[in-house]
Amino acid sequence: MKHIAWVTLNLLMLMFLFQAVITCNARSMGTAQKLRALAAKNNVTSILVFGDSGVDPGNNNDLPDTWHKGNFLPYGKDFIRSIPTGRFTNGRLTTDFIAAALGYTNEIKAYLNRNLKEKELLHGVSFASGGSGFDDLTSNISNVIPLSEQLKYFQEYKIRIEQLVGKEDAYKIVENAVFVLSMGTNDFLQNYYIDPTRSHMFTIGQYQHYLINCMETYVKKMHSLGVRRLAVVGMEPFGCMPLIRTLKNSVNCDEDMNQVALSFNLLLKTKLSTLQETLNIRTAFVDIYGVIQNILQYPSKYGFTVTKRGCCGSGLTEFGTALKGLSTCADHSKYIYWDAVHFTESMYSILADKAMESIVAIFS
Repeated sequence: MKHIAWVTLNLLMLMFLFQAVITCNARSMGTAQKLRALAAKNNVTSILVFGDSGVDPGNNNDLPDTWHKGNFLPYGKDFIRSIPTGRFTNGRLTTDFIAAALGYTNEIKAYLNRNLKEKELLHGVSFASGGSGFDDLTSNISNVIPLSEQLKYFQEYKIRIEQLVGKEDAYKIVENAVFVLSMGTNDFLQNYYIDPTRSHMFTIGQYQHYLINCMETYVKKMHSLGVRRLAVVGMEPFGCMPLIRTLKNSVNCDEDMNQVALSFNLLLKTKLSTLQETLNIRTAFVDIYGVIQNILQYPSKYGFTVTKRGCCGSGLTEFGTALKGLSTCADHSKYIYWDAVHFTESMYSILADKAMESIVAIFS
C-alpha cells in the first residue's frame, strides 16, 4: 500500500508540473498572438534595440580591443546550424523572440553584421554592445560601444532606410517601431564596484541617481530622433549570478547587490512615468527582477534544475572570451545560466514573455 501511495504521489506531482508547463506555454502563446495583432493594428513592422550583452546579437564581433565577445562556441551552440553569431547565450535572445512574435523576422541581427542585407534593416536591428551601460565610462572601461555611439549608428540607420524606401515611409517605420533599451548591470559590476573613478565621486545611492540622469538624457535624445514607443528593461537581481556567488564565496545570492538592483528599478520606473508625461512618448517598464527571483526560488515550476552555476565550463567564473572552446552540460534546457553571467535561451524565452506583456501595454 505504501508503494502504491508513493507512486500515486509522484504521478500527481508530474501531472502538476506538466499542467504548469502547459499553462505557461499557453499564456506565452496568447501574449505573442496579442502582440502580433496589436502590432498589425498599429502598423508596427520593426523592433530596434539598444543595450548591453543581454540584447547584443554580435555588434562586438569586430571590435579589436575587447574581451566582451561571443562569436565562438560554445556560444551559439543551439542557434541556427550551431553557428555562433556573437550572442552571449546558446541560442536566441529575448529580442529575437519578440521579433518572431511581431511576425516579420525570427531574429534581430546586429547592425554591424557584415552580412546584413539592406532589406533586413526594415524589420529591425540591434545597436547593442555587450559590456556597455548608461554611463559611457562603463563602455570605455570595456572598450565597447557606448550608448552615445549606438545612437549615432541609429541616425545612420535612418539615412539608410530612407535611401531604401523614401523619406515618408522611412519616417513611418521609425515612428511606428517598438524600441527596446536594456542595460545597467555593467555600470555596477564592471564600473562602480571595480574601477575607483565613480566610487570616489559618488555613494552608491548618488551613482544610481547619476545613472537615472544619464538614462533620461538618452531617452530625450531618442525622442528627438523619432522614438515614440520605448520599452525599458529593468535590472536583474545580479547578486544571484554564478560569478557573484563565486566571488563572494557563497552559495547564496548577495542581497546587498540585489537591493541595489531593486532600488534602481524603482527609480527607473518613476523616471519613465515622468518622461511619458512630459514627452510625446509611450513607455513601458519591463520588470524582470521579480520573474527571475521567482524562477530562482521555484526552478522546477519552469523546467529548470540547476540555478547556481552556468552550463559551460565550471559554470562559476567563465564568460566572454574565457568561455572559448569549453565543454557544456548535457541538457541545456535545465540550466538558468549559460555561462557565469548570461542566461540560457530557455530563460530568455521566459523573459521575452514578460517583455511582451509590457510592450502590449504600450498600445493600451
